[in-house]
Amino acid sequence: MGRITASKKQLVPDPRYGSPLASKFINCLMWDGKKSVAERVFYHALDQIGKKVHDVEPIEVFTQAVENVKPDIEVRSKRVGGASYQVPMQVNRNRQQSLAIRWILMAVREKKGRPTCEKLANELLAAYNREGVAMTRRENVHRMAEANKAFAHFAW
Repeated sequence: MGRITASKKQLVPDPRYGSPLASKFINCLMWDGKKSVAERVFYHALDQIGKKVHDVEPIEVFTQAVENVKPDIEVRSKRVGGASYQVPMQVNRNRQQSLAIRWILMAVREKKGRPTCEKLANELLAAYNREGVAMTRRENVHRMAEANKAFAHFAW
């Protein structure tokens, strides 16, 4: 039996943009069940993105940023004959999305000294332009998978 996971059917699109991805992001951003605070931080960040980028909608910048951070392959530990190998494997869509969201939020939370909405806006713009901490993490994961390509035959 697999893990019990939250049903995708329960995820209601966010009120302002009608985006399920934004709703998921807000839920991951939320601490201690304070959803209104998380929504305020997210929407302020998108407002700041709207002020900085005039030709594209802020929600499109956000979705493209998440899309850019999604990893295609990752390494997984496989135990074969008493030895553990880092085996490169494809990442399924749900995991790609959750890793991208997790990495963006991790990058935001590592930075100190400014309000979270500013840090989030800057990280989303950086990811939109294919740079920043979250993109660096994605590149590291891809580089690790490339380095361990010799063990790909252990993937099953």
